[in-house]
Amino acid sequence: MSNIPETGRTPRVTVRLVAIQILVFSLLLTLGGRLWYLQIRNGDEYTEKAANNHVQQVVHPAVRGSILDARGVPLADNETRLVVSASRTALMKEPDDGEAVLTRLAGVLNMKPKDVQDKVRLCDAETPQPCWNGSPYQPIPITDEASAKQALQIREREEDFPGISAEPTAVRRYAAPAGSNAAQVLGYLSPVTDEQIKKAEHTKSPLLRSDQVGSNGLESEYDSKLRGKAGVTRYEVDNLGRVIGQRESQQARPGDNVVTSLDARVQAVAEKELDQAMKDARKQYDRNTGTKYKADSGSVVVMEAKTGRVVAMASNPAYDPNAWVGGISGKDYKKLTGKDSNYPLLNRAIQGQAAPGSIFKVIPTTAAVNAGYGFDGPYACTSSFNIGGQVFKNFESENHGGISLGRALEVSCDTVFYRLAYEQWKKDGGNKPKKHPGDWFYKTAHQFGLGKETGVDLPNEVSGRVPDRQWKKDFWKANKDAWCKNGKKDGNYTQRLSYENCLEGMKMRAGDSVNYSIGQGDTLVTPIQMATIYAAISNGGTLYDPTVGKAIVSPDGKHIQEIKPKSHGKLPMKGDTHDRIDKALAGVATRGTAAWRFQGWPQDKIPMHAKTGTAEVYGKQTTSWFATYTKDYSVVMTISQGGTGSGASGPAVRKIYNALYGVDGKGKINEKKALLPKPQTDLPKISSDGSIEAQPVGKPFALLGDTRRRGGAQQ
Repeated sequence: MSNIPETGRTPRVTVRLVAIQILVFSLLLTLGGRLWYLQIRNGDEYTEKAANNHVQQVVHPAVRGSILDARGVPLADNETRLVVSASRTALMKEPDDGEAVLTRLAGVLNMKPKDVQDKVRLCDAETPQPCWNGSPYQPIPITDEASAKQALQIREREEDFPGISAEPTAVRRYAAPAGSNAAQVLGYLSPVTDEQIKKAEHTKSPLLRSDQVGSNGLESEYDSKLRGKAGVTRYEVDNLGRVIGQRESQQARPGDNVVTSLDARVQAVAEKELDQAMKDARKQYDRNTGTKYKADSGSVVVMEAKTGRVVAMASNPAYDPNAWVGGISGKDYKKLTGKDSNYPLLNRAIQGQAAPGSIFKVIPTTAAVNAGYGFDGPYACTSSFNIGGQVFKNFESENHGGISLGRALEVSCDTVFYRLAYEQWKKDGGNKPKKHPGDWFYKTAHQFGLGKETGVDLPNEVSGRVPDRQWKKDFWKANKDAWCKNGKKDGNYTQRLSYENCLEGMKMRAGDSVNYSIGQGDTLVTPIQMATIYAAISNGGTLYDPTVGKAIVSPDGKHIQEIKPKSHGKLPMKGDTHDRIDKALAGVATRGTAAWRFQGWPQDKIPMHAKTGTAEVYGKQTTSWFATYTKDYSVVMTISQGGTGSGASGPAVRKIYNALYGVDGKGKINEKKALLPKPQTDLPKISSDGSIEAQPVGKPFALLGDTRRRGGAQQ
């Protein structure tokens, strides 16, 4: 037995007990501190987060505002359709992620199962259209064209279609009044993207995941006005997802209406006549290529001369904007964007760039006068002009002798402008330019507004190009390496051109200035730019920003924000230059290159002014241009690879004017048949409840027959 007394173990036991007590006390203290931190210090924050974890929101889309023509006729509005939607959350609870449900649904809707399944997949960087770019918790629309019978089948067989709903919903409609299309002007709707949500986050019009936003055209330009504000209802739910109460609710606010300056009847005529002109051009033989003209695209702009407001704007090829409603199919998307589509989504009136040909000559005419040359001349209009062995021919090699600048415009004499440009080029120093050359021909083009956007209230306008000295230098730097690599002194045309550009591409050569003087070479313009210029000549010299929007009207009609015309400059015409050019352009329509297209026109009552243009493009057929104006309107049409100006575009432009003023085939004016003899100045009548009283559309123009959309040798 041990002789150690019992009391010998007491100190060790005591130490251990004390250590355990300290440890337990420390743990309790830590836990208490943590509880204090969570419940008192940050209690409100975590309470709110916990509450939010049990709050679900339901978004009620706002009714989108309408887009109306100048007479109040809806171009884009809303209609009630039976929309079949799928809840992705509910489908994910099915054993096969809802594949069987969607397959059965496809059978009811007469759709392909793959098309239905593609609609409910979520968009990401690797997923092509169609896909859903909105919130995965929102109902995803499958179709907005369900019949009452199909909707009834879905509702009566709820057990076969969990997560599928069929409800009447307001959806976008592009009404095409009078057969007008205006697709590129109106645009379309598409699901909002993450980038758009982020961009609008701190604006007055933030976006929700469920929103549809405008893409292209007026739908995009005035999206924040048209969209309104979605309503949101937030519900408290338990951990099983059952609603136990309503937290708050915000009512949806309808979008504003946009009244435009478009006239649906004139729009329909413009579209029809452009389409017909292109079809007619394809029947004509091109003696330069030995084939018929391709006439692959075109556009026309009808503009109020005194305001810059757009009455009609057509682009061909076109498309049906209703194809985007409810989500576009992969097949239709490919038709609109594929390499064989000819890109109908492009608005060629503001995005189509081409050399302007002779309709450009009003600019070098003005430049020559401002540079000190007399308007009366005389200037030799020979059949050709020779510079260092290079021959520049007059159109169809005509010789008119000594003529004035006005007569040069009337007969579209190229050699008059060749000589003027060459003389000015030499005055500026030729191949060894002065430190500060006058560059009148290029400076004047900029003063006319070329080389920059017009400011039209449509997205993605392009600027065109004035190939001045600075552009030449910049273009040479960007392409020098490729030119020097591919150029050959004794090669084919392209190789020889590359060789020359490699050595002297930065210089303003004589040939560059000569070609430029008749709207050829590297010059690029858009139809909206030329319509703006010819409208300015009509109104006395004011360059207006083209506008399609005319007024923003609140849903209740109490607030009207009129969109006033704005000017961005004056034409640089000094003294009586404007009046003499105006007279010459009237001469083009009566005794010049456009006279054969305006035979019988009531010139004494409605003075017509015109300029024809046929632009040559290397490797392609000629581009047809026809620019015109009266005291009320300017009308400019162009057809790519369509032939001559008056030959291809002339008849269509004449018919548009016939429709505007009610002129029959014999030149008599019938005011009852005139669609718009004077620009529409007043806004449509707005009722006290906010509704807009639309005037009847009727037939666009009886003399032209049906204007519903069908299918898609002079200068």
